[in-house]
Amino acid sequence: MPIVRVRRKRISDINVVPYIDVMLVLLVIFMITAPLLTPGVKVELPKAAAQAVDNPDRETLVVTVDRRGKLFLDDREIGTQELQSKVAAIMRVRPQTPVLIRGDRQAAYNDIMQAMVLLQTAGVPSVGLVTQTPDTRKPGKK
Repeated sequence: MPIVRVRRKRISDINVVPYIDVMLVLLVIFMITAPLLTPGVKVELPKAAAQAVDNPDRETLVVTVDRRGKLFLDDREIGTQELQSKVAAIMRVRPQTPVLIRGDRQAAYNDIMQAMVLLQTAGVPSVGLVTQTPDTRKPGKK
């Protein structure tokens, strides 16, 4: 009687359960250590009577603070009292108008904070800060 060999099909599945276990352990470790890696910076903030503002989305006004602390409303130089009265008048007509502050990189932090407080006392419901996106291209490439 001849011997018949039965060929079994090989199983080529990979057991991923140990990999999932390792991944979950690493996830827990990263979740615990991530908050500990955040460095804190101590700064002395200027004192100002400011309140939190909302974020309505309507037409905007742009107040610029240059490096010497001068104020500009929509690119026209303006004094503090005149700025406050003009912005207050605009807020009476359009109360949901947000105002953006565009501060020079070398402007004093206190000057920008004083502009924010001035705008809040004029009745501005939203004050935002304008930034410029850094150029990530390498020099020489266009």
